[in-house]
Amino acid sequence: MPDASAAKQNTKRKPLLAGGDLVVAVYVLAAFIMMIVPIPSWLLDILLAVNMSVAFSVLFSAMFSKEALDMSFFPTVLLFTTLFRIALNISSTRLILTSGSPGNVVETFGQFVGGGDLVMGIIVYAILLIVQFMVINKGSERVAEVTARFTLDAMPGKQMAIDADLNTGAIDDKEAKRRRDKIQEEASFFGSMDGAVKYVKGDATAGLLISAVNIVGGIAMGMLRRGNTFQDALDQYVVLTIGDGLVSAIPSLLISLATGVLVTKGSKDADFGNILLKQLFGLPKAMYIVGAVLAFLGVVTPLQFFIFVPLGAVFIIIGNRMDRMMKTARVEESVEQAEVAEAEEIRKPENVTSLLQVDPIELEFGYGIIPLADVNQGGDLLDRVVMIRRQIALELGTVVPIIRLRDNIQLNPNQYIIKIKGIQCSEGEILFDHYLAMNPGSVEEEITGIPTIEPSFKLPALWITEGQRERAESLGYTVVDPPSIIATHLTEIIKEHIAELLTRQDVQSLVDNLKESNPAIVEELTPKLLGLGEIQKVLQNLLSEGISVRDLLTIFEALADRATTTRDTDLLTEYVRQALKRAISNRYFAGEETAQVLTLDPKLEQEIMNSVKQSEQGAYITLAPDRIRAIIDNTGKAVEKIEEMGQSAIILTSPVVRMYYRKLTEDYYRDLAVLSYNEVESDVKLQSVGMVSA
Repeated sequence: MPDASAAKQNTKRKPLLAGGDLVVAVYVLAAFIMMIVPIPSWLLDILLAVNMSVAFSVLFSAMFSKEALDMSFFPTVLLFTTLFRIALNISSTRLILTSGSPGNVVETFGQFVGGGDLVMGIIVYAILLIVQFMVINKGSERVAEVTARFTLDAMPGKQMAIDADLNTGAIDDKEAKRRRDKIQEEASFFGSMDGAVKYVKGDATAGLLISAVNIVGGIAMGMLRRGNTFQDALDQYVVLTIGDGLVSAIPSLLISLATGVLVTKGSKDADFGNILLKQLFGLPKAMYIVGAVLAFLGVVTPLQFFIFVPLGAVFIIIGNRMDRMMKTARVEESVEQAEVAEAEEIRKPENVTSLLQVDPIELEFGYGIIPLADVNQGGDLLDRVVMIRRQIALELGTVVPIIRLRDNIQLNPNQYIIKIKGIQCSEGEILFDHYLAMNPGSVEEEITGIPTIEPSFKLPALWITEGQRERAESLGYTVVDPPSIIATHLTEIIKEHIAELLTRQDVQSLVDNLKESNPAIVEELTPKLLGLGEIQKVLQNLLSEGISVRDLLTIFEALADRATTTRDTDLLTEYVRQALKRAISNRYFAGEETAQVLTLDPKLEQEIMNSVKQSEQGAYITLAPDRIRAIIDNTGKAVEKIEEMGQSAIILTSPVVRMYYRKLTEDYYRDLAVLSYNEVESDVKLQSVGMVSA
């Protein structure tokens, strides 16, 4: 059955193919017959009309073809049409010289196109030949030559691009074969076109020579065979020769134009006319300028007003119309894109990647706190958040990441939570339209309120109403409104975690900012001496103990001085702290005549130093757990003693011990200030009020 079906399909195709072959064969055979056998004038009229129709068909097919390869047999068409026109020239020449009556078509072109004037006919014919020779044929020949050369030169690159797409899986074998075949077809086509254009040029040359032969032969035939005078023979045969030349030149001109269109085709869009008009008249600004220029010429110059002004108005109207059409098209396009995007969003699966994004800092709150964050309801929480970022930037010298505020219906109405990198770090609860009153320790008379714990510092406090606020303040209470409670709590949490919030990108921004004013120190330090990660670690060490990194120039100079001898970030941090001793002293001892501090027992310092071991990953302490526990307990007793005196606990150690003692105690006393003697300015008076014993 498959064989029978294939045979049936072949029988259906054969008549169509045979018919096409027959038409082409008859077309070529007719050309050879016309060269040998004389034909009557009426048949010549028919064949001239056929020749002209074929020329128009070729022209419009070339104009509206999608790409050049859609007319891959164009070189062969050029050969056949050129042969057919030459055969028509021979037949018409034979009729002109033998009977002086080549038919209606030739006579009409000779008389009508030339206006019945011999000189006018010669001029029109000469102009057509000049246009065909000097403009169309010459330009088409050059373009075809250059296109063929560039196409052949580009073949290796196109082949490599196809192989690359095939290797990466962008296309399959079938598509690769199709593209390779197309490249071969383009090379063959433009190579053939380079030679086929010569047919058109030769056809025009042959037409010119045939016309000259007709004029000379016609005058000779008229005078010698028919007994005409020279003037009569000139009038009769020259007019017929011009008509014959025009009948041949016009189809030849159309074929030449089709050749030029095909080899210069740059767009693959089949809508040739619309694209051409859009490119010529699609810019409203250009139309306005053209219209204004034409109107100006019609009004100011002696040129005819009724021609230039209306024509200028037409261009202005066209520009206005194109402007409106473009605006409408942009609106429709935006609407369409929005609809397509919406449809794609609905159709596509959930974008899991977006769920992986973690906000550095989040403040989530219940619906009862929404009025505090809503500007339309008089809330100023957003402004306070902005001020927090400014405050920390000034205080610690680093940029706080964007703080994300969002409501969470799963929380209690008056509850809020603070998240760092997606993990909840703290929480609090407020009473809307209430104030938090805290006793600083000097209040003698108490007021009534709802007992609570202040969320930032975990101090006992009371919720009081608006009416109790003035009395509480008069008694000495510290009274805070709800937005301030949240802002203070958020500030303390950010300060507590500011070190881990400092990313390499943040450090790069700080480095770039310093480089603008001090490029020398930056170029010396990084990346020659320290990498970005090592600088980040030093800055994190400083921030973890509340030391500002705003004076980045001093920090970088200290690092540049010491990085040549060590790249241990903990040790480099100690050197930087010593370079920042003015800032450290000002933070802990500002305004104090004599600072009261704690010190370490020298025996304890020696014990700690003896337990330090070095490794490739850095230094670590090898004390026994019971000794660490004893040191922590003794530290706690000393801290408690100085706090009972109303002083903040500050422990001074020798420079080599400071960072190791800090590592021992930071998990138990996070806010404990541990300083070395080299970090204190010489003009600060110190008084030891206790010692952490061994």
